[in-house]
Amino acid sequence: MSASLGIWLIRPESEALATALQARLGGELHRPWLNAVMPQKTQFAAAYSLHTQWIMIAASGIAVRFLDGLVKDKHSDPAMVVLDEAGRFAVSLLAGHEGGANRLAYCVANAIGAVPVITTATEAIKPLVVGIGCRKDVSIERIEAAVCRALGERCISEIREVATIDLKANEPGLIEFCERHSLPLHILARKTVAARPWVTKPSDWVQKNVGLDGVCEPCALIACARGKLIVPKISLDGVAVAVVEDKGWL
Repeated sequence: MSASLGIWLIRPESEALATALQARLGGELHRPWLNAVMPQKTQFAAAYSLHTQWIMIAASGIAVRFLDGLVKDKHSDPAMVVLDEAGRFAVSLLAGHEGGANRLAYCVANAIGAVPVITTATEAIKPLVVGIGCRKDVSIERIEAAVCRALGERCISEIREVATIDLKANEPGLIEFCERHSLPLHILARKTVAARPWVTKPSDWVQKNVGLDGVCEPCALIACARGKLIVPKISLDGVAVAVVEDKGWL
């Protein structure tokens, strides 16, 4: 992220969270309470066009009221992600696709361990979540081959997101794979995965090197809590893949 990102704090109590976000994502902090004369909504309206992306630390209702009269067109509006003050949910609120709010929601979530909330229809009809674990410096070609093997007759275009553990957050081949196919990468903390060790068969190698029974299966299941494991872990050339299908609310 760059200076094109603005972080709007509604209350001073959000300072620590906002500072942590800035340290990880960059951007400019806006502290409207420092200007006691002008109402916050007026200040935000004046700053609205200063950034192409916004993170607002507030209740969603406040964000909606602040946006009243400012929203014009999905091709020109800045992206907005709303984050609650506890840092639990990063909600893509405005310009999800065109402005990049969906992507920003994952960046925010990955930075602080929040849950990304995406409501755009395109993502809603994609039923698959793929969990991936891999050895260090595995190439994109090996990751792609393993994912295609796991998918079988299913298509990469059916994947909603890829989930992995924080130890693999900066794995070049994994990042490149997600970028090539425009897939969000959902990073889960190791302690989160350790608390929900859902594996069909524990891996001695993963236990020895990561301290967990497995990575790909629990990551996929945590990322898609109401899903069903339709492809248990398959391993190919240093890449482990599991596939979970979201069965919906029925």
